[in-house]
This record gives sequence, C-alpha cells and structure tokens, in this order.
Amino acid sequence: MKLKPLEDRVIIKAVQEEERTASGIVLPDTAKEKPMLGEVVAVGDGKWDEDGKKRVPMDVKKGDKVIYGKYAGTEYKTVDGDELLILRASEILAVVEK
Repeated sequence: MKLKPLEDRVIIKAVQEEERTASGIVLPDTAKEKPMLGEVVAVGDGKWDEDGKKRVPMDVKKGDKVIYGKYAGTEYKTVDGDELLILRASEILAVVEK
C-alpha cells in the first residue's frame, strides 16, 4: 500500500534498536517506551503560505532520520503489518545528521 501525506504531514517508520540493560539482558518490546527516533518514508507537498499562492517547502525529506515527540502524530498499521506514524512537520523536533 502506498500512502501520500497531505500538506505539511510526514509519514515516519519508527527505528527500533535492541535495548540491553547494563548486565546484558535484552529488554522485550513490551518493557520499552515508544521509540522517538524514526525514518521519514513519505513527505507531503507542504502547506500553503498566508497568501495561498505557493507551498512552504518542507524541512525534511524521504530517508531523513528524525526525532519526534513521544505522543506526536497518529499511529497507523498497514495491511502489510508495517507500523507507521503520521504527523505534522511541526511535531518533528530534530533531524539527525550523519
């Protein structure tokens, strides 16, 4: 399924890293908090400027790694089983630079 976000919305797939305690025990997914690091998989065209004549360019692009708020956006599960997050660009806190 292909999704195209509207206006200033972004679709993110959470990046989950295996977490271990200091003693080396792997924490199961149920013991973890929601991840706040993700990869942008789709970007909308941007919202219209105040005059309604042109779109405001987006600060992120497909493939960017981003940090977002813990309770940001709307969770969506695709028919393929992918868990995605749809949120506004303003809910993205930072882009992780390489």
